Amino acid sequence: METPFSTQDTYQPLSRERPSKPSFALPRILPPGGERIAAAFRKARELQRPAIIPYFPLGYPTLEDSLEVIKALTRAGADLIELGIPFSDPLADGPTIQQASQIALAQGMNVPEALDMAATLRCQGIDQPFLFMSYLNPLLAYGLESFIRDASHIGVDGLIIPDLPLEEAIPVRRLCQAHNLALISLVPPNLAARRIAQIAREAEGFLYLVSVTGVTGARDSLPPDLGAFIRRVRQVATLPLAIGFGIATPAQVQALYPLADGVIVGSALIRAVANSTRPSEAAEDFLATLIHAVGVAR
Repeated sequence: METPFSTQDTYQPLSRERPSKPSFALPRILPPGGERIAAAFRKARELQRPAIIPYFPLGYPTLEDSLEVIKALTRAGADLIELGIPFSDPLADGPTIQQASQIALAQGMNVPEALDMAATLRCQGIDQPFLFMSYLNPLLAYGLESFIRDASHIGVDGLIIPDLPLEEAIPVRRLCQAHNLALISLVPPNLAARRIAQIAREAEGFLYLVSVTGVTGARDSLPPDLGAFIRRVRQVATLPLAIGFGIATPAQVQALYPLADGVIVGSALIRAVANSTRPSEAAEDFLATLIHAVGVAR
């Protein structure tokens, strides 16, 4: 694979003894994030399967291990990768992600580190679309416009902020558009049709459908009304629809396609890594199993 960034001309990974904010030399050289996200969903459709989108918190189980896990997920065939920026009060996350986030934070994981790690992955030739997932407070502490600019410069394609209401997202969306990032909107299952239509009109990249009311976490079965929820959103949305929260098994992935265009898997992946002494191998095996379930050879 041709490396999309030149480590000599654009970015030098920084040492662990560094200032609070990394420095990224040149503006984005990849196509706009929305275009790269759309291309990933198109490719998955051509393969007659959902786009597979793993979520993994940067810094877990160690900073170095998390880089190897992300690279393993790309080898397994991830279409897009959601890079979690750990936060001390993750209101939308269940116990598995909360525990992983606390471990990462204890090792010094923060927003500058996340940017540095994403840039390192790009320098090493990882080309799949990246989505940063972060709560709003850490981004405000870093500087919202600075974060969006820096994320775009290193080749991040989209941003997910679970605690950002639609009305307050307008200035954030404008900043993202100015820097070629897609601001991904979440749609929980208990919204009124009018509200769903409003979100769909403003959305970019894809719509992140939350399968259940509540927090993240692997579940034994899909909600019985999930199909109706997806069809309801499909009536007002033109973007791809990806399902997250609770997706854990190959059978669940099989059941969601072609109803959904993508599946997001987080807690089950983290649990697989936590139960292994070889994090990257466990991550690769777990994701490859899901991809095999929808008929894609490893």
